[in-house]
Amino acid sequence: MTPAGVAQRVLDALDEDRLLRDLVDLIAIPSVSGTPGEVTVQEWYADQLSEAGLQVDLWELDLPDLTHRVDFPGVEVYRSRALGCVGVTGHGIPGLILQGHTDVVPSGDVHDWATHPFQGTVSHGKVWGRGAADMKAGVAVNLAVARAILASGIDLAKPLAVHAVVGEEDGGLGAFATLARGHTGEACVIPEPTGGVIVVANAGALTFRIEVPGRAAHAALRKSGHSALEAFWGIHRSLLELESERNADRDRLFAHTPLPYGISIGTVHAGEWPSTVPELLVAEGRFGVRLDESVAEARAAFEEAVGNAAEADPWLRAHPPRVGWSGGQFASGRLPEGHPLLGEMKEALVAAGQPVFAPIGLEGGSDLRLYNAAGIPTLHYGPGHLDQAHVIDEHVPVSMVLQSARALAMLAVGRCAA
Repeated sequence: MTPAGVAQRVLDALDEDRLLRDLVDLIAIPSVSGTPGEVTVQEWYADQLSEAGLQVDLWELDLPDLTHRVDFPGVEVYRSRALGCVGVTGHGIPGLILQGHTDVVPSGDVHDWATHPFQGTVSHGKVWGRGAADMKAGVAVNLAVARAILASGIDLAKPLAVHAVVGEEDGGLGAFATLARGHTGEACVIPEPTGGVIVVANAGALTFRIEVPGRAAHAALRKSGHSALEAFWGIHRSLLELESERNADRDRLFAHTPLPYGISIGTVHAGEWPSTVPELLVAEGRFGVRLDESVAEARAAFEEAVGNAAEADPWLRAHPPRVGWSGGQFASGRLPEGHPLLGEMKEALVAAGQPVFAPIGLEGGSDLRLYNAAGIPTLHYGPGHLDQAHVIDEHVPVSMVLQSARALAMLAVGRCAA
């Protein structure tokens, strides 16, 4: 059979109706990071992979062991239990891995949604619900492609693998555990929502905590104390200056965005009583890691900025602020320059009748950096738009889901078919 004939057989076997039903079913599982839904969704996915004919490895993550490893990427929520899930179509090193995370962020107030966030609603050419874009559409596409490859009956020279992971939203626990278990492949695509563009790199993101000391006093005698809130102002100014410096010279992959390495203060807590001068302020937030910058280098730059602010303030010079690093620690990462996966992904898009745009970088952290760091060349291409991630009334266009499935099916054929 000609290569075109093989590709057509796989496209003919792609069950688009079931793909959309699977997406709705996935959204209906409230797999918020750190909740029992993370376990439920992995069990559901393993059943689907097994039913499709893949050989499935579903295992309990050894959380104490993983979290005590030196290179553990961190977590931001507590888990008493988590599962890994990998399906492969046969023996040997997979020619391609399709990876996706099944956990989602919380929905917020369900009454703010037009439809229930965990219902999974199809209307107006879109699928609605928490995780629709980030990234249950991509997870459903991975399953649909694996089903089509096996249902088509084509001969495979190399197996196709599907990795379903949890904990991506708060650090990358599932990807870290999957790689630590020894699952590997020649290349990987993670269908995060990229809006039809190929993403070949991601900036990193580190969660920080700054403790700023003050001195308590009765509010009526404010000058006899020292407000930790006022002491923080200089630190905040210093961080804004650091942000400007770090974003002045951006890699060409981030030409589309003015702030790929943002610094954001997410929470601020100060004081214990309205009429007491606050003796402690705690600020937590997100610090962007530059492309190709190590986590250690990024932390050093941040700590230096806080230290410079303290040195310029008489109070903080005598009462230094403390910087800590906790929660998700996303390094940066990129597809190796010149790797053929990029060209193959472009060819798959053309074969599926999709437009090809110049590749870009992603401003946020993702599992891409873990797979690339493990020696598995990885990129993102998937359905939906990033501006739909983590928002009220999250949705993904049906057309993009189907287009992504066809393109990734063509890539799987190119990398795995005999």
